[in-house]
Amino acid sequence: MPISYSSSVPSPSSRSATGSGDAVVPALVAPTTQKLGGEVREAAVPPLVADVTHGSLADLPFENAQAEPDKPVLSRRSADGGWHDVTAARFAEEVRAVAKGLIAEGLRPGDRIAVMSRTSYDWTLLDFAAWAAGLVTVPVYPTSSVFQTRWILQDSGAVALVTETVAQAAALGPERERLPDLRHMWVLEKDHAARLAERGSAVADQETDFRRGVLGPDSLATVVYTSGTTGRPKGCALTHGNFLAEVDNAIELLHPVFRAQTDDAEASTLLFLPLSHVFGRMVAVACVRARVRLGHAPSLAADDLLADLASFRPTFLLAIPYMLEKVFNNARATAERGGKASSFDRAAGVACRYGEALEERQHGTGPGPGRGLRTARALYDPLVYRRIRNALGGRLRHVICGGSPLGRPLAAFYAGAGIEVYEGYGLTECTGAATVTPPLRPRLGTVGWPLPGTKVRIAQDGEVLLAGGHVFRGYWDPHAGGVIPASREGWFATGDIGRLDDDGYLTITGRKKEILITAGGKNVAPAPLENRLRSHPLISQCIVLGDRRPYITALLTLDMEGVSHWRRMNGRHPVPAELLLDDEELRTVLQRAVDDANTMVSRPESVRRFTVLPVDFTERAGHLTPSMKLRRAEIVRDFAKEVEALYER
Repeated sequence: MPISYSSSVPSPSSRSATGSGDAVVPALVAPTTQKLGGEVREAAVPPLVADVTHGSLADLPFENAQAEPDKPVLSRRSADGGWHDVTAARFAEEVRAVAKGLIAEGLRPGDRIAVMSRTSYDWTLLDFAAWAAGLVTVPVYPTSSVFQTRWILQDSGAVALVTETVAQAAALGPERERLPDLRHMWVLEKDHAARLAERGSAVADQETDFRRGVLGPDSLATVVYTSGTTGRPKGCALTHGNFLAEVDNAIELLHPVFRAQTDDAEASTLLFLPLSHVFGRMVAVACVRARVRLGHAPSLAADDLLADLASFRPTFLLAIPYMLEKVFNNARATAERGGKASSFDRAAGVACRYGEALEERQHGTGPGPGRGLRTARALYDPLVYRRIRNALGGRLRHVICGGSPLGRPLAAFYAGAGIEVYEGYGLTECTGAATVTPPLRPRLGTVGWPLPGTKVRIAQDGEVLLAGGHVFRGYWDPHAGGVIPASREGWFATGDIGRLDDDGYLTITGRKKEILITAGGKNVAPAPLENRLRSHPLISQCIVLGDRRPYITALLTLDMEGVSHWRRMNGRHPVPAELLLDDEELRTVLQRAVDDANTMVSRPESVRRFTVLPVDFTERAGHLTPSMKLRRAEIVRDFAKEVEALYER
């Protein structure tokens, strides 16, 4: 069934071809589905834009400068802490200058250049400058160990590395002899980006024009390494065409996010998730493509991020469920400290019911919020919902959320609070999102339907298979001619387990490699239980166990901010985590959380016993990947004693 919304906006495909012009947004077409044995096994949505047949990401800054030279396309922090807008013309100048510097330093087309930095303006500048010089960028998480960094540099054959800090560069000093390909190292905090621009002043502009001219959609743009939950990271070879297929369809589908204006501002976003991860990188490219004002926030510390949000005031954000859970839990804790917990809970209930009623109306299964519900929502908006929106900058209307399932209750709450969440699913191998919540058609608790131009298939064993223009070329392997194809008969096997409903909406239920098989032969997907428990305000992380064991158990870690608040509200002083392990009252609260999670599953799948660890899982300890995924083998190894105790009689 087509869903139409009309607005005269430039489409990426037509803009790329002409440099200007308006096009009416096409009607949103629901997926076509195919059934096998009474179950939907395949869903597909046609692309909203034509395939790009020439050009590359390197052209985007220059096309923007030609079409709208004075339009602010990025913002960067100024010395006084404010934001300084960067016009399309200025950004193109800076991209060309740094690209010429890279050429002057002897980098050749196809060379790999690694970038190791937190999210920043310079990261995005280097990305586009490298492409304009015909190079291939290789992101490295700034939190990576020396061993991890060396592995990525060796495997990719990077000839240059840009680090954010002197310390990052110095840490690699003892490893240089193992990196014979690495000829250049530049440091952002030493202003080496500006030095590159100066170095390239003698290079003719035509050199960058020539290098851009030989790039096409099939040219390699970047090698992005997976976070390596089950072994060494693998490099995903993504082309310029992969990115363009992804972002062009996403921009057209998410028209309210990238194109529509709020009453007081054009679309803008503050990016704080790592650009080392494909999720953040894809949105940065989409913003440049759509000429949406993009800012960067390097710090994820709560105080720093809230200050950045307050000053930048974005209209949409990119987030992971953990962050939205923290915002909700912190808002409730604040209300509780002010003696207004019951009022907040009533407001949360109203928002959830309102969000669910909106969903029913959009699907034609209900009349929408009734008069009483609308009145209650209007009452709580200035008291609760507006305060949450203000904490996120005051103009926020949309959130693009991915990484793990958000859950139906929280999605309904944010919808009722005036923030629409577009939940999605994807992997590095598909350049970001493969499915996303469509505008006007949310289905809370799912990860949406296929991104236009995408096909989703469910294999006989439940594995999710993907096909589309955004699916990568293959895995990087310097010993096998560069790239090893990873698709079979046009389908990429994701390793995730999921199901499609009759309307083509996808629900992810777990990872194929993470399925637990109990001693009794019961298959258990740990992710739903883990996600439900992790959303509790007193729980930071959870890992569900039970493979080849008689029953299911869990290791929990504490959210010390939430626990400290809970103790204060109960007239008790905050104490270190190790002193809480024998707290019976806390144990009772956590048991209720486990009992609540167990209502989602059958008795054989439920958590029978759990233990609380005195420390949290961290990336530094090797228990989490940079994208906050559990490293299961490492956790089980490091807490083997606690695991065995859960199965002692």
